[in-house]
Amino acid sequence: MYTLGDIPRKSAQCFPDNVAVVFEDTRLTYKEFNCRINRLANGLARIGFKKGDRIAVLAENTHKYLEIYFAAAKSGISVTPLNFRLADDEIAHVVNDSEASCFLAGDGYEQRAQQLGNRLNAINAWISLDNKFPGFIDYEEMLSDASDREPVIDVDENDLAVLMYTGGTTGLPKGVMMSHRNLMTAVLSATLSMGFTREDSTCFVLPLFHVSFWPAFSVLLVGGKTAINRKPDLNGILKLIQDEKCSHINAVPTLYGWLLQFADVNAYDLSSLRSITYAGSPMPIELLKQSIQKFGNKFSQGYGMTEALGVTQLPEWDHFLDGDKSKLLASAGKPVLCAEINVFDDQDNPVKTGEIGEIVVRGKHVMAGYWKNPELTKKALRGGWYHSGDMGYMDEDGYLYLVDRKADMIVTGGENVYPKEVEDVLYEHPAVSMAAVVSAPDDKWGERVQAVVVLKPGQTVPESELINYCKGKLGGYKCPKAVDFWESIPTSPIGKILRKDVKKKFWEGQGRSIG
Repeated sequence: MYTLGDIPRKSAQCFPDNVAVVFEDTRLTYKEFNCRINRLANGLARIGFKKGDRIAVLAENTHKYLEIYFAAAKSGISVTPLNFRLADDEIAHVVNDSEASCFLAGDGYEQRAQQLGNRLNAINAWISLDNKFPGFIDYEEMLSDASDREPVIDVDENDLAVLMYTGGTTGLPKGVMMSHRNLMTAVLSATLSMGFTREDSTCFVLPLFHVSFWPAFSVLLVGGKTAINRKPDLNGILKLIQDEKCSHINAVPTLYGWLLQFADVNAYDLSSLRSITYAGSPMPIELLKQSIQKFGNKFSQGYGMTEALGVTQLPEWDHFLDGDKSKLLASAGKPVLCAEINVFDDQDNPVKTGEIGEIVVRGKHVMAGYWKNPELTKKALRGGWYHSGDMGYMDEDGYLYLVDRKADMIVTGGENVYPKEVEDVLYEHPAVSMAAVVSAPDDKWGERVQAVVVLKPGQTVPESELINYCKGKLGGYKCPKAVDFWESIPTSPIGKILRKDVKKKFWEGQGRSIG
């Protein structure tokens, strides 16, 4: 297999009658799924789209999102998935920067797309996935009018498959170029690492506009089933696992924290789950221990980023609740099959075992580069390594430990403080549900360690108690100088805490966000 389009093509040949995707009232076998993909590919060709073009998608999770990825892949067209939580200015920038000429809008996003119309430079076709909408081509009508024959288009493994935009810490989103080879290398590696077979089914929770799409691609590669949630609704997730007897789910730590506090979780039969994976951010150790105690030792951690889809894995057999090996719960694991990793200092020299430095990655799964930004590409991929901006260290056994984002480090009184270390301690307090630690301006120290906490329902705790709790476990300079109590903390669409949004609250009017 060389291209993303080979996944449905080959699986339709090998597993024609297996159920490929389930979404709400729709169930499609591999044969039916591949026919719809072909119809979409041929329909796009019929209205004038060809190899090398780009399309943009604004939609929530649906089986049609997967059809778009695969149809575009068979057509030699690249997909730019849009984060629907972006502001209009950001979406306009992404669409224009990507040079997309076709815009597909899902249920409820047609009007927003239409309002953006005058600001989008190159769009010459509008397609509505779910509803008839003035000025839009109806998705289902386009499929019904098109052939279900395999498109005959020469697509190379090095052709651009997905142009995915990532925000970073500053500036407008930047386009990450993913070739078919990048994606297929990562998908094959994940499939082998997870041991997926045609007997598996994944409960798909995270957004399809994100690199968290990997479980769908991996399970579809081997003839398994992808059961899709439109959005992360806890009852919907649990019901889908129960009804479809899902054997796998991938989510972020925040979602597992929600499930632990969800009163109705015991009402569902989750016995079919054999593997529970978490990614997006490190899971606080106390939350991980509680999750294992609740759902069993089925947890596996994946660490990666948009620019390098797979970096390390901590499998379930390395999750120990007690004993000397329980320290591995703080680890991100060892390199996955497709990746080579190292830890560099500021001069791009490898650091010693146990020393903190920047995590770097190389492999055929690493992005082709940043779209229309050769200077940033050269900087990020210097020396043949992708420089992640994540700080960490390797132990003597080759396990990687994440410390924090380089950009999130707090410098207070000349000392470096990594927020994750403080957050992990706050999560150990029995009253704390969520925690974010950021820098805030301080007249004496330049920056202070500022904590924001969401308490569990019915809990109250004074600020001084949390500060003293940290002092019992951390050096004094690392402990919060202040704790604010919020009803909620901003999170990304995949449930990852947005520290930059929290930090912004404390630096407003300062003219900069560093002390």
